[in-house]
Amino acid sequence: MMNSVLQYALYLIILVVLSIPLGRYISKVMDGERVFLSAVLAPCERGLYRLLRVDSKENMGWKTYAGCALAFSAVSLAVLMLILRFQNLLPWNPEGVGGMSWPLAFNTAVSFITNTNWQAYSGEVALSNFSQALGLTVQNFVSAGVGIAVLFAIVRGFIRVSANGIGNFWSDLTRAVLYILLPVCLVMSVVLVGLGVPQSLGGSTTVDLLEPIAVDADGSVLVNAEIDTAHGTVTVDGQTVNGAQIVTQQQVPLFPQASQVAPKQVGTNGGGVLGNNSAHPFENPNPASNMIQMLSILLIPVALCFSFGRSIKDKKQGIAIFLAMLVLLVAALGVIAYSEQAATPQLAQDGAVNIIAGNGNIGGNMEGKETRFGIASSSAWAAFTTAASNGSVNSMHDSYTPIGGMMPMLLMQLGEVIFGGVGCGLYGMLGFVLLTVFIAGLMVGRTPEYLGKKIGPKEMRMAVLVCLATPIAILLGSGIAALVPATADSLNNGGAHGLSELLYAYSSCGGNNGSAFAGFNANTPFLNISLGLIMLFARFVPMTTTLCIAGSMAQKKKVASGAGTLSTCNAMFVFLLILIVLIIGALSFFPALSLGPIAEFTQMIGIG
Repeated sequence: MMNSVLQYALYLIILVVLSIPLGRYISKVMDGERVFLSAVLAPCERGLYRLLRVDSKENMGWKTYAGCALAFSAVSLAVLMLILRFQNLLPWNPEGVGGMSWPLAFNTAVSFITNTNWQAYSGEVALSNFSQALGLTVQNFVSAGVGIAVLFAIVRGFIRVSANGIGNFWSDLTRAVLYILLPVCLVMSVVLVGLGVPQSLGGSTTVDLLEPIAVDADGSVLVNAEIDTAHGTVTVDGQTVNGAQIVTQQQVPLFPQASQVAPKQVGTNGGGVLGNNSAHPFENPNPASNMIQMLSILLIPVALCFSFGRSIKDKKQGIAIFLAMLVLLVAALGVIAYSEQAATPQLAQDGAVNIIAGNGNIGGNMEGKETRFGIASSSAWAAFTTAASNGSVNSMHDSYTPIGGMMPMLLMQLGEVIFGGVGCGLYGMLGFVLLTVFIAGLMVGRTPEYLGKKIGPKEMRMAVLVCLATPIAILLGSGIAALVPATADSLNNGGAHGLSELLYAYSSCGGNNGSAFAGFNANTPFLNISLGLIMLFARFVPMTTTLCIAGSMAQKKKVASGAGTLSTCNAMFVFLLILIVLIIGALSFFPALSLGPIAEFTQMIGIG
């Protein structure tokens, strides 16, 4: 267990060490300062503005900024839907993959333009190379870029005084993609190719198996079968199996994977080329690639906390938000790690399975986990990917213990504000910051202030919408789905675990995450459309209200701080911020969780 604790600590230390200089770099880029890549990328940036006929000097009001962000996302949605629907008519389709149905194309396009990357299909059989590379991968960059752009719009709202503008959307998006996402992903792609992740446009290939296997007439693998390849016979326990087939070759799916794996992790996207996502050895072949990908999930979200502090000229504010997020992440990781290492009495099978670690035995709950990663790396990935709006997985969350599976669900239900998605996680947390300041102000009888600006009724109404958008989307969507009789057909389990599968799916889409309990089949017209609508609501309501706050705050004047001004960078405020996040997030979902994972846990220990 101590080795696992040291492993978790190492992950977090490396993450913070890398994030601090990256945060400084991001702040310089988005503030328009010169960076070491400016000599190469500045001419490209100016060329893009001329090509697109964009006035990068235009200072947009919040309505214009929001209109540009929404229009860009709408066009992206339409283009991606057409690509997916008619991919059978487009080039780079060596497997001859057919076009998606309209409901599935809508769901997939929505998921990628909202930075969710929910996938109700297996990528290797449903998507062409064209769709993967020029459809999904492009959105992996620009959807993340939109999140960074909106974050720095609200940053300008806090630091500008009596101003009508909050920046230029097109300039912010271009700089986020060109200076931040592309360079990081380029380096990571090259490293991943070196570690064994394929990068190919040639389509699938057929290879010989090291050992032949036998399958029965239904396609099930025959265990302990004796195979005579010379005579083509298969026997099990001395009996010849009629109709059995001997398989000596396997089709290996090859795609431009490294170039999509990098932005899917760095941009907190999560959508994989292959159905098994980052548990597949092609996407994640070894512990080295696993650590690089896992750290990259939270790299930019953590760095943005330090960028925020530098850009507002008060590093302590960024550190305070970072610490609140870190405490919540470590607490969630601790619960997941303990639950998975302790396993369950049922897994022990009355002593037939040794779940006790020690003497060379890994112990714990290894169901659904890759042996090359083990419990520690799987638990850390589960916490990281659901804290961020990433959603990639290197293990199957459906096989976690009840409490171990509940924590990733809860991390999404909190609104993806524990570092969260690229940009959107921090501006979501800023909504909780304003709410905390308002509540603390009521407690001491003072007008709430943040960063030297008074917070009025308008800002509070918008902040409440930012904080409640995710709970509304998840609870309303899952409640309606639970009333639809056909939804039960999509569940792999009944009872409490079946409800957990449904709740996890809507939590994932409502939190713009994209991960899933593996047993849930979401590829039905109702689920494709309803989950798509949930993703749109959870993405664009907080985004629009955040920009409204930015515009309102930019117009305000600074007020001098006094002896009674609430400090927003001390330990007390960090504690209050954590408390507000838990009250709004955790308590909103306690009734639903009590019927799902909590009920399953009580049944497991014999209480329910």
